[in-house]
Amino acid sequence: MLSSVLSRSSLELTLAILKPHVVKASHALEAIHRIIENNGFVIVKSRTVRISQQQVEQFYEEHKNKFFYNRLITSMTSGDCEVYVLAKDNAIQDWRKLMGPTKVFQAIFSHPDSLRGMYGLTDTRNATHGSDSMESAAREISIFFPDFSVSQWLKENEESFQKEVIHSDQTSYIHSAGADKFQQSTSR
Repeated sequence: MLSSVLSRSSLELTLAILKPHVVKASHALEAIHRIIENNGFVIVKSRTVRISQQQVEQFYEEHKNKFFYNRLITSMTSGDCEVYVLAKDNAIQDWRKLMGPTKVFQAIFSHPDSLRGMYGLTDTRNATHGSDSMESAAREISIFFPDFSVSQWLKENEESFQKEVIHSDQTSYIHSAGADKFQQSTSR
């Protein structure tokens, strides 16, 4: 169990997806978990899921008429994904910075230490996804965690995450504030 104290002015939640080719590579998955934690992110929800074609189509609806859409659908449904709700002050921007540029070859040259620079294979199999705004984060989180409310979670948990020791379950990778809440939050 790992503990740290967060001193944040306000938490922000974002959705993070680790794509199938990363999940299949256990060494990459472990390394990314360490990177997430070492960069101050807290994983408040986590699940391993094989995303259905219907979910991917709903999720990437804005790309429907783009040339890469079918490749994206095929890639995202090719295996299990790890889906996380991450919390951190400025989580959306910080996660996007950690991911690096969408285009993998650009990431390799301009941001080689980014997740996409290290683990991306192609522009479609670029290792990760991250929400681009608070509105898209709430929408995307609701697709994968339909019983989870961003506003409700922040209302109930933000203060305790600011003031208390944060515990990390190294099996589920879920973080929680306070010892009594730790046991409740470790179920995936």
